[in-house]
Amino acid sequence: MDRKEEHRDELFSMLAAGAVPSEAPEEPERGVIPENAPEDSDRAAGEDAPPESSAAPEQPVPENKAEPENKPAAAVPPLRRAPAAGRYDSFMYEPIGFDRYDRAAAEAEAEAAEKKERKLRLRRERRIAAAFIIACIAAAALSVYGIVSDIIAGSGSLRSSGGQVVLYQQSKPEGANELAAEKDENGRYSTEGVAAVVQSSIVEIYTYTDRNRTELVGTGSGVVISDDGYIVTNAHVLQSSGYHSVHTLDGDIFPARVIGRDSKTDIAVIKISPGQLEPAVLGDSDEVMVGEQVVAVGNPAGLSGTVTDGIVSAVHRKIRSDSTGFQMDCIQTNAAISPGNSGGALVNMYGQVVGITSSKYVSSSYEGLGFAITINEARPIIEQLIENGYVPGRFRVGVAFIESGVPLKRDIIESELGFSLPEGFEGLYVTQISDECDISNTELKLGDFIISVDGVTTSTYDELNDTVTGSYGPGDKVTFVCTHLNEDGTQEDYEITFMLMPDTSGDY
Repeated sequence: MDRKEEHRDELFSMLAAGAVPSEAPEEPERGVIPENAPEDSDRAAGEDAPPESSAAPEQPVPENKAEPENKPAAAVPPLRRAPAAGRYDSFMYEPIGFDRYDRAAAEAEAEAAEKKERKLRLRRERRIAAAFIIACIAAAALSVYGIVSDIIAGSGSLRSSGGQVVLYQQSKPEGANELAAEKDENGRYSTEGVAAVVQSSIVEIYTYTDRNRTELVGTGSGVVISDDGYIVTNAHVLQSSGYHSVHTLDGDIFPARVIGRDSKTDIAVIKISPGQLEPAVLGDSDEVMVGEQVVAVGNPAGLSGTVTDGIVSAVHRKIRSDSTGFQMDCIQTNAAISPGNSGGALVNMYGQVVGITSSKYVSSSYEGLGFAITINEARPIIEQLIENGYVPGRFRVGVAFIESGVPLKRDIIESELGFSLPEGFEGLYVTQISDECDISNTELKLGDFIISVDGVTTSTYDELNDTVTGSYGPGDKVTFVCTHLNEDGTQEDYEITFMLMPDTSGDY
């Protein structure tokens, strides 16, 4: 092994042992000329360095003998110039320095810092993961608690093909239904309370044409008004020669007979066996106020016990029946009243019947516009029908007619005549004459006009009815002025006198 390899191994051994060179400035190596020293040429002339081979070997000094003070100086080996930093020594493979050591130390320090950072990061990630897991467990526990609580409180489930599907269902608080049917401190019911009180007193009436009750021709509603089994309904629900049965909300069926009917007011009374049903309580319709809440109970379209609610839109409406033209005092309401509701009850929030609903008084042209005959106007008719089977004082003129005073009906008259009525002409266009009445024995002909009674012009039903009923009664003779109208507009006037016929049928 040569000298260069020995020197390199010695340096690596020092580095491995942790030896660090001193920070003190290095003194020039013996025999080495500092880098800033003058060149050999600047040295004194005549001082030639002896050759390296002629240098005398250094003699060892004995330990027990002091060196003389005047001992001549030992021979100095020849001087060499120190290599500059970064330059290669003549006997080394790489520059003298500690770069490799510094890099190794820096790498070790960086590796230690990175290892510490990894530990800290791993610790933070574990804490976050633990917090997330705890949150998930808490959420799941709350969900399970809610589901279990709802299942315990409810009582419904539906099973599907994929397993059990839980439906959440709860019951009303205990006693809620009983409380709803009770009155408040003022004796007022809720809507459900009114329904509970009145529904059992509202029945459905079936009308048949045969005794065996197989040929059904219509249905309607009725209100039980007494323990004796009397039921009030609308006259148009019944047939004077038909057969009828009463169906209750509980499904019971009772045969019924007609006590009396009055087509003019559209009021009728039927009867079943006594003590079968609970009667409703009648109220005072004069106490009804606009805006007051009301409930209509009936059987529209055969749907038994239907309850609708609304308010009183107006009172004392004079509404004419679309079948007879007779006016009745009515309550206007926005509670739904449909065919099948006819004969049902309009009830206030105290459970009192204040009106008899009738589809004959319902406007088909407007939504939410219904009418009920006031109970105060219906009650005298009901009592007369129960007592007599008809309304006393009713009479028959014995004709049917079309009013020329109504623009739409005037068009119908002109269509039947085939020509226009003269300007300003008014009268009642006769379309039927009853052979059972005395008027059939007069000169009156179909297509003629009744133009006045006792000098009062009659172009509407109300004008004729008010004039006759105001001065005459059944069995009285009355004089009408009639006319035959020609196509050229000329009139042939004449008078007829006849007797008013008593009406006990209720059909007129």
